[in-house]
Amino acid sequence: MVDHVSRENVNQVVDNGKGEGGTEDESKSGSTGGRGYELPLLLFGGFRTLIDRLHARLAAEGHPDMRPAHGFAMQAVGVHGATASEIGRRLGVSKQAAGKTVDRLLALGYAERADDPTDARRKLVHLTPRGYDALARSAAIFDDLRAEWAKALGADRVGDMEAALRSVVPAETAFRLDATSWLGAP
Repeated sequence: MVDHVSRENVNQVVDNGKGEGGTEDESKSGSTGGRGYELPLLLFGGFRTLIDRLHARLAAEGHPDMRPAHGFAMQAVGVHGATASEIGRRLGVSKQAAGKTVDRLLALGYAERADDPTDARRKLVHLTPRGYDALARSAAIFDDLRAEWAKALGADRVGDMEAALRSVVPAETAFRLDATSWLGAP
């Protein structure tokens, strides 16, 4: 993707020819070190590969309408339920965007609305057995996908990669649900 502003490219990867081959110095030195822009792209590519494979398996196992945003939203609902406002805050999206996602989860049978027993003015969203099934299958599939990576790369390398990421990713952001706020509304 190349962004254009006043006929000027602003995508440094493409603008500077960084997407093509290595530099002459890298070729001579035999360096295998990557360039700065490659790390986020490779991490995102790995994430996308895992998520795409997860959803292909989920579709084959009875959840063909499940989308990545649905998984984030179902995690935001949690085991005790949540209001649309709470789901929006947890996802980093507006109440309206969360409401649209909740409506879709309801239509697909992954969630249901119920009165809050502590406040009659509030409606809580709860996961249905179908929603819990999708999450349980997702967890099992992620275990399988991790095992495939361990087989391809070696268990030690996968463990080292996870440990390295844990050391550079702040603990408070490691398992944030609001990725949808910068990947697009759910």
